[in-house]
Amino acid sequence: MALSPQWLDELRSRITLSTLIQRTTKLQRAGREWKACCPFHSENTPSFYVNDQKGFYHCFGCQAHGGAIDWMMGQRGLEFMDAVKELAAEAGMEVPAPDPRAAAQAEIRSSLHDVMAAAQEWFVSRLNSDEGISVRQYLERRGLSQRVIEQFGFGYAPDDKIALKKALSQFDEAMLVEAGLLISVEDKLPYSRFRGRVMLPIQDARQRVIAFGGRILEDRDGVAKYLNSPDTPLFDKGRTLYNIHRASAASRKVDRVIAVEGYMDVIALAQAGFEDAVAPMGTALTEQQIELLWRMADKPVLCFDGDAAGTRAAMRAAERTLPLLRPGCSLQILQLPAGMDPDDLVKRDGPQAMEKLLARPKSLLDLIWEHEQAAQPLSSPEDKAGLKARLMDHVDTIEHPDIKSLYRRELLERYGDFAFPKREFQPRSGRGNAPFGKQQPQRAPPHVADRLRRAVAGAFRDNLTEAVLAGLLRHPGEIHRHADSLLLLSDSDRNAAQAVDYLLDYAQTLEAGGKPPISPAGILPPPPDNTRFSFLVEGSDPDDAREDLAEAVAMLVERPGLDAAIAAATRRFASDPQGAFEEQQRLRKRKLEISERLGQMARKRAASAAEENYSSGMEDSIAGGKETD
Repeated sequence: MALSPQWLDELRSRITLSTLIQRTTKLQRAGREWKACCPFHSENTPSFYVNDQKGFYHCFGCQAHGGAIDWMMGQRGLEFMDAVKELAAEAGMEVPAPDPRAAAQAEIRSSLHDVMAAAQEWFVSRLNSDEGISVRQYLERRGLSQRVIEQFGFGYAPDDKIALKKALSQFDEAMLVEAGLLISVEDKLPYSRFRGRVMLPIQDARQRVIAFGGRILEDRDGVAKYLNSPDTPLFDKGRTLYNIHRASAASRKVDRVIAVEGYMDVIALAQAGFEDAVAPMGTALTEQQIELLWRMADKPVLCFDGDAAGTRAAMRAAERTLPLLRPGCSLQILQLPAGMDPDDLVKRDGPQAMEKLLARPKSLLDLIWEHEQAAQPLSSPEDKAGLKARLMDHVDTIEHPDIKSLYRRELLERYGDFAFPKREFQPRSGRGNAPFGKQQPQRAPPHVADRLRRAVAGAFRDNLTEAVLAGLLRHPGEIHRHADSLLLLSDSDRNAAQAVDYLLDYAQTLEAGGKPPISPAGILPPPPDNTRFSFLVEGSDPDDAREDLAEAVAMLVERPGLDAAIAAATRRFASDPQGAFEEQQRLRKRKLEISERLGQMARKRAASAAEENYSSGMEDSIAGGKETD
């Protein structure tokens, strides 16, 4: 079976080694690398390191060393070809067929590198010849230095359909077509793809020319400003980042990588001192390109032009990234001033202006919130509900469960602060203004307290309802953040409706700690006798209490819907017994999960209380011993 070095390089480039190893070995982040106790020998302190950028693992204890294929052979015990086949299936690659023709094709593909190297040499020679005078003047007008022109390999493709074919006559015409340098059309002789353009080589991580990009010298209607090579055996634009071979080394020094929209932006930033810039090939970022960026930095900075198209490109990148998010890996967004690209910015304001913007990029979450808030008018309740739906649509695409929960919580908090802003209270009539002009909060009228006393006098369905309402009373700052859920509870439980109305209307007047301002007791339900929830216990960690309260609210609201769905499934039994039974089982399983989770919360609180009692007892014992002494 013919496996060329090029094919194996492509396979390794599509596999993230740390992701592969983490399936069986727990890794910890260690700067730019990952570390763990070596899976190949027993040890107590980590000496096993994984480097995604270089594509290998190494143990300083037993000297185990290798890449993805070695890992599959050493850890899984696979033969070489079995390891290759398994990795190829994961990477979406076909293993070359085991016949002589496949070997011959692999040999042809490897020789395409020679074709591209010869083409690059010819383009550079044309730029430096007499016919390249106008092109050199154009590059000078663009402000490009001679050093940058040579560093990035600028060249020139003459406006001639057959000049390239003549210059590279040592290669078969079919190879020039396969390399994307010539266009072959039926009933016509193949002709040059790039004509009358400034040429730039596109190189892989090993610095080999795999494709070209060309820009016209003067913008003309009906002519594409930029033209890239088509996909070839060497070039897959969805898996390639322009300038990756230079940016990889630079990114390790600054622990950053900047992704811009085009290769002229990359060159402008490089000339200004930002050598860690890359660019996709004229399309939106793909999943494979995002993975390449994460190999260079955990939080790449995506830099977009300051116009509507730049904003749309930023959101496309965000939507592509959300399902891929994993702990420690995200994106940062930098949007330039309106109407400017990186070249404009550094020319007008200097590199320091770019540095300032890079120092304060937006997070992925900030981008989603700001984009959706500005996407449509928000003048009616329906508009605001639409905003929430769009935000949750984004959250639903996140696959990692912990990240999904944290995004949901953060976006719902922002939505709650926006949709249910804090109310301004006026001074009570007849009392005048408060000292120093400070307004006194409006207090709930007595008849509200009377209604609440009647509503909570044994009327709530269970301890969870009482606990949640009492918990919100203890933590009034959380009330408006859970307003949507409370309104759903009000619809499903009439006995709780008045309490919910009170909480929403007078949240601003409630003091943290659980006592309403109008009566010492009896307004809302007291905490259940068994205070198993952290949000009901004085002295609980505030963050833990708020998290437990948010989870309890969600479970409280979910339960009536589960009961209704079980009843609906039961009614379908006659017409669809199998489907109804499966639906019942699924819903009952979810009810059981809720009960188990409540039990876990109770056990967590009990364990915490036991620890506190033990610590208190130890302190008393120590104190008593000192007194005896």
